[in-house]
Amino acid sequence: MKRAGRAAAGLILVMVLILLGSSVVITYPDEYQLIRQFGEIVRIVDIPGVSFKIPFVQTSASVPRELQIYDIPKSDVITRDKKSMIADAFVLWKISDPILFTRHLNGQIAQAQSRISASVFSSMKSVISNMDQAEIIENRNGKLALDIKENIGNSLDGYGIIVLAVETKSLDMPDDNKQAVYDRMISERNNIAASFTAQGNSSAQKIKNDTVKEVSVMKSGALAEAEKIKAEGEAQYMQILSHAYNDVDKADFYNFVRSLDAAKSSLKNGNNTLILDKSSPMAQIFYGY
Repeated sequence: MKRAGRAAAGLILVMVLILLGSSVVITYPDEYQLIRQFGEIVRIVDIPGVSFKIPFVQTSASVPRELQIYDIPKSDVITRDKKSMIADAFVLWKISDPILFTRHLNGQIAQAQSRISASVFSSMKSVISNMDQAEIIENRNGKLALDIKENIGNSLDGYGIIVLAVETKSLDMPDDNKQAVYDRMISERNNIAASFTAQGNSSAQKIKNDTVKEVSVMKSGALAEAEKIKAEGEAQYMQILSHAYNDVDKADFYNFVRSLDAAKSSLKNGNNTLILDKSSPMAQIFYGY
């Protein structure tokens, strides 16, 4: 009897443990727990911790809650100016509605990635086909990725998926087109540089011509002013002389001094002899006529 009682107690304990194990649901912070009853989702547990379900009647399945990264396969796209480019991008996404995700995609990440790839490629093709190649290259600083994400819109909402960002790892030309494109870009940049250089030279020449003109006008004005001052000085000089030699004695003295200066100028190069005619004004001064 004791052995039978112990066996029964052990059996009951095992059954309790089995019931307890089948009724406990452990939810981690990076997941949702979907509680199903007869195949239908009856409850979602999104709070981390321990919860319970009806054993043997309800089942639980986890769905990832954390941010997902999906590397989209490389694809060819055509720009508005009919240039071929190879796009390589990745997507940041997460499950926003685990019920829709499970019903439409069977809770399979691979199916979700397939839907995301198709949606992103369609959006990328639409955006790039409305832009020239040069415009695409200029907008690779973030605007292109933003336009692609905005163009996706809410097309994946029905699958319980939300796209947070689309980032282009590379957006390049095919290898056989690269050199031709690079040569054209270099040529265009050289033309722009030549245009800037020509504009700079033209501006420099204009500034130089204006400066030369201003200097010429200033020199002409200065020379005219100098001639005016010189003429005024000579006029004042003549007035001073006229005033100084206004009487006869002063005039005679002036004439005497001028005669000496003239005689001195004539005695040059070792010539010490001065021959004057008695009728010359200088001789009259020396002889006191």
